[in-house]
Amino acid sequence: MAASPSKTRQRRPVGQSSHMLGDHDSDNDDHVNAIFQARQSRSAFEQALDTPRASAAVVGVLTAIAFALRFYKINQPDQVVFDEVHFGKFAAFYLTREYYFDVHPPFAKLLFGLAGWFVGFDGHFTFENIGDSYTDNHVPYVGMRALPAILGSLTVPIVYAIMKETGYSTIVAAFSAIIVLFDNAHVAQSRLILLDATLIFFMTLTMYSYVRFRKLRYWEFSVDWWSWLLATGFFMACTWGSKVNGVLTVLTIGIAVLIDLWDILDHKKGHTMEHFTKHFMARAVGLIVVPIIIYLSFFYVHFAVLTHSGTGDTFMSPAFQETLIGNELLLNSQELRYFDTVTIKHKDSKVFLHSHPERYPLSYDDGRISSQGQQVTGYGHDDTNNEWQIIPTKALPETGRGRVVRHDDIIQLLHANTQTLLLTHDVASPLMPTNQEFTTWPKDDHSRHNDTLFFLNLVDGNDGDAWKSKSSHFRLVHVPTRVSMWTHSKQLPEWAFKQQEINGNKNPTEKTAAWFVDAVISTDGTEAAENVPSEVAAPKEPKKLGFFTKFGELQLLMLQHNAGLTASHPYASSPINWPFLLSGISFWTENDSQKQIYLIGNIVGWWTCVVALSIYVGIIGADLLARRRGVDPVPDEVRNRLWNSAGFFLLVWAVHYLPFFLMGRQLFIHHYLPSHVASAMVAGAVLSFILSDPINYPISIAGRMTRMRPSQYADLGVKGPVVVGIFSIAMFAMFIYMAPLTFGTPGLDGDAVNAKRLLSSWTLHFAAKVTAEVPA
Repeated sequence: MAASPSKTRQRRPVGQSSHMLGDHDSDNDDHVNAIFQARQSRSAFEQALDTPRASAAVVGVLTAIAFALRFYKINQPDQVVFDEVHFGKFAAFYLTREYYFDVHPPFAKLLFGLAGWFVGFDGHFTFENIGDSYTDNHVPYVGMRALPAILGSLTVPIVYAIMKETGYSTIVAAFSAIIVLFDNAHVAQSRLILLDATLIFFMTLTMYSYVRFRKLRYWEFSVDWWSWLLATGFFMACTWGSKVNGVLTVLTIGIAVLIDLWDILDHKKGHTMEHFTKHFMARAVGLIVVPIIIYLSFFYVHFAVLTHSGTGDTFMSPAFQETLIGNELLLNSQELRYFDTVTIKHKDSKVFLHSHPERYPLSYDDGRISSQGQQVTGYGHDDTNNEWQIIPTKALPETGRGRVVRHDDIIQLLHANTQTLLLTHDVASPLMPTNQEFTTWPKDDHSRHNDTLFFLNLVDGNDGDAWKSKSSHFRLVHVPTRVSMWTHSKQLPEWAFKQQEINGNKNPTEKTAAWFVDAVISTDGTEAAENVPSEVAAPKEPKKLGFFTKFGELQLLMLQHNAGLTASHPYASSPINWPFLLSGISFWTENDSQKQIYLIGNIVGWWTCVVALSIYVGIIGADLLARRRGVDPVPDEVRNRLWNSAGFFLLVWAVHYLPFFLMGRQLFIHHYLPSHVASAMVAGAVLSFILSDPINYPISIAGRMTRMRPSQYADLGVKGPVVVGIFSIAMFAMFIYMAPLTFGTPGLDGDAVNAKRLLSSWTLHFAAKVTAEVPA
């Protein structure tokens, strides 16, 4: 019996076949011979371009130009630009170790912090406003901007390498790289302290690693196979950790892996379930376990560095805040005792629980009748009418910890100024007929005692937990009716001085019904303030909270706040506009010299990518239709190439683009940049298809028939270099034409700005007013 091919294949010397995918099977000899003969007829120019030395020279030139363009005048402007107010500030917080909150994962910002430390930045500058001077504040901003500039420059050779590894010629690989190289949007984004250059760099590294991994499928479970699998998982985690939409790269690789596993599951190809299980487990380790560990490590470092109180404290739970050195909750929080007089604030709206002698009107505008009880409202300012005393409903010891108020105790709240008890009952509130009215009742009248009773429900509290000022969020749940004391932003009419309504929400666990004690005004007579136990006033050590508890809380907040970014913005745009460059973003302006940075792409490259995407979809559609009618216009090897290599690029483009149509948050054109890189690769694949004789195509890297050397490229002849050369000149010319808007120098007068406005939808500053001539 013949041995299995997978066991008899031998590796060739590294110098001969570092990119080979396998030896030739006997049933493919005719096909391989045809390609070999086609290769012999290739032009000398084409063969010379595809030698390793020539390819290295090409990628070297492209990389050198990329660095030159991205570092050109990187010190200009010497002011805070666009979102540097956020990401520069976050880097500063790492150096001062002050806790902050952001919707994006920390990896890219940690890199910025590291870059700042490396160039001597001490974090003293806080990046408060766009236009703040770096020079006046002695900030080594060039060193911090150098990080994204380096990563953005290195993205160009990675794009080239991806195209080469998927079997395209040097000239086609250069074509795709040039689209990114001379793109104004990529250059502008890569020269500033922003996250996108890091995101795209690691996204392309993920793509490159996955392509290398797939090419080694005939050497499954070898050292190289494992290395590229683990590299894919590592770079995928770095992409995810750089920016929240890096999760789309994870989704892309996940879809590609599912397609791969579906193919391995096919028993017609001789794959056993044991074989499938081994592949599944290997991918689970490399593409799930490893990335999760790496992703978690970014947050571990994040929490380990940010140990001091900072601007992000108030986003976090009290338990989290008490882990931070110098936090107000940690320093000032104290256990509450019965008969303490306190002020109470709503967690979200920050209004005080308030009452005053004025009463609800007899009837409201809609004809409903009120209780005419004393008004209970939400008030945003300090006032003695905000003070409430905690009254026990059980016997208390004279002294000691038995007087501490605890989770699930039943309490009463006495309004200090009017000596009335907080009460709610089955009467509709003024603004919300479905919710209960809150009022008060004289403390000496016991006829409605039960209606003044409330459960003290500490958020995430356990039996015996003490109620604390500042740090304990709580819900006040009415004992008889089980409604939660709640407030909302709509104001009451003039009869309540336009204060906020307090009412009873029928959901006793309503998350927005959370309150906290802001201050302890005084303690009861038997336990004066000076006799509060010494541990209250003594310096407090930060408390401990488990890593996964902190991680889970932060992840939930990141998702919630990212979804909540729905406010309007003058430069926000719809995803349908992005591929066509219908609008950009004003990053920075300087009125005195009429300089500006306007983020917009190179219209030659972007529209070429749109055309290429359309052509690709058309080719695939036409081929499917023809085959449905029994016509086979495209050779199998070419079809495999279109579906697999170019199809992978289209998958990357679609997954990084289409989900934005489902999002309700603010969106900007820079969200399209990862998809633009993928569309540049699709454009290269389409160019190769159009200019090449299909019989000379190499077999697809993702098909079972792929077993040739990377030097067996399609013959583009002279036409390929000519087309790419003309295209490169057009790209460069457009780049230079738009350069004043990319680099923010030199300043332009109104007429010059109008000349740069290639589309009327571009909102450029300093444009001259155009007045139409009116016929006499």
